[in-house]
Amino acid sequence: MKHIINPSRRRFFAQTGAGLLAYAALPSWLQAMEGMGEMPKMAPNKASANFHADVEINLLCKPSTVSILPGQPTRVQQYFAKLVKGPANTLTEIPGSYLGPVLRFEKGQKIRINLSSELDEPTITHWHGLHVPAMMDGHPLYAIDKGQTFVYEFEMLNRSGMNIYHPHPHNATASQVYHGLAGAILVNDEEERRLELPGGEYEIPIVIQDKLFDAQNQLIYAGHMRDRMMGFYGDRILVNGRPDFNLDVASRAYRFRILNGSTARIYKLAWDDNSPITVIGTDGGLLETPVNKPYVMLAPGERLDVWVDFSGRNVGSQLVMRSRSFSGVLPKMAERMMGGGMGGMHGKALPVGSDYPIFSVKVTRQVSDSPALPGKLSTYKHYQISDTSNPNKPVPIAISEGPMAMRLNGRPYAYNDVLPSERIPFNTLQLMEIFHTHGGHGGMGMMGGMKHGGDDNAQGSDHKMGGMGMMGGMGGGMGMMMSMAHPIHMHGQSFQIISRTLKMGGGEDYASVKDGFIEGGLKDTVLVMPGESVKVIKPFQDFKGLFMYHCHNLEHEDMGMMRDLLIE
Repeated sequence: MKHIINPSRRRFFAQTGAGLLAYAALPSWLQAMEGMGEMPKMAPNKASANFHADVEINLLCKPSTVSILPGQPTRVQQYFAKLVKGPANTLTEIPGSYLGPVLRFEKGQKIRINLSSELDEPTITHWHGLHVPAMMDGHPLYAIDKGQTFVYEFEMLNRSGMNIYHPHPHNATASQVYHGLAGAILVNDEEERRLELPGGEYEIPIVIQDKLFDAQNQLIYAGHMRDRMMGFYGDRILVNGRPDFNLDVASRAYRFRILNGSTARIYKLAWDDNSPITVIGTDGGLLETPVNKPYVMLAPGERLDVWVDFSGRNVGSQLVMRSRSFSGVLPKMAERMMGGGMGGMHGKALPVGSDYPIFSVKVTRQVSDSPALPGKLSTYKHYQISDTSNPNKPVPIAISEGPMAMRLNGRPYAYNDVLPSERIPFNTLQLMEIFHTHGGHGGMGMMGGMKHGGDDNAQGSDHKMGGMGMMGGMGGGMGMMMSMAHPIHMHGQSFQIISRTLKMGGGEDYASVKDGFIEGGLKDTVLVMPGESVKVIKPFQDFKGLFMYHCHNLEHEDMGMMRDLLIE
């Protein structure tokens, strides 16, 4: 994969972000301009008599209380699971946590999950990273009400890797995830098993989240439009649902399965003693070979598979995983407000991009044997642009930030609003380009969305915004001032990143994060920095229907920064 920075592009209006923050303080009429229509409601799916499950799970979401901080228990929303049929290791509870149990599946298993709800609001569960039929993907169309049950039935087609399950209801995903509805999925296969990687007590899930609590230990969530436009940031880091997370280990190799479960916060993970982070896998499973990084960027929805070897460390020695300092993921004014102590920015006690601890590890026992890090991990097919159906006309995913909303391809989310460029031929390999328009959303939204090279039906890299050009709508200056980083998640099969190109601004900011991107492997979520264009190749095989793509800053998703791809 190549990195390109165009040095001839200057910073545009210093990216102050003042306009965005000023608009974020406007009253409730602003919310009415988000433009999202109502989601139709489909009848819950029922079990099929012809589907013979190897594994069956009853999964319930309901209000609950959990002790997180000393004193009063915290009200949360929580997944509870019961194994109806299947191997005993299918469900693993995380002790004392509000997080759902870890679900462990084998490639090739036929799986039935009966999702029921006791919430006082609609919900549906999405299997983030899994390659499943459209009806089983957790589209908001299939949201269920209190007392209803939706039956998922699918075969596990994924290779080994860590995936996520979390709610995906229209306009309420962020709130439900923030209040506790999330869990990890681990898939195993023969290729992984042959490696004899650390398992059992030596394989540790690490789910990182940030929360904000009131004086009674209750969760505080976004109460201001600004919290939605910037993303909501807590002032306390939780790991596996626990504050001040400490892990006791032996002097041997471990496998840390790390997941960013925050709704908006981006982390720059690094060991406090500057040891390299040894990455063996990402969203879509194992890399071909291990990669050593000084730090790794981890955006919401992304996962890391990390080999950590404590061999040679003395009993009593400690190691701290930190999020190191970086910049450029928020508008400059927002970064200054969070760091400068101005009122109203909840994350000011733990500013985005500041340096703070995530969890600590202490060696408490000495052992003599430890597995060796394999030099070769896995094999997967490498895609080339020449393999795609559209090598000269990438499918566009245009990011635009404006004072009213965040947009993809110039439009807020609405059901049955698929653009010509969002209709994907079935069983094809597609080149896709994710890029910032820096033109706000006004021009695109008012003029009927994206046009590509002047042709409504084309999918080209000659991107134009609603006939108004790149500087249409709010204007290029305003667009750059509002520019943010966005983790873009695409449902369905994993993709491969082909290139990252920095086309405008952000040289120093980009330098603070660029060495933390994993360049190989399979992905389903990619962090796109301001001014950056990312090209990916994604297969659309096996299943037709609607598959969503959206910003995995979940506040942005709920604002309508989400679209459907129609595979047909």
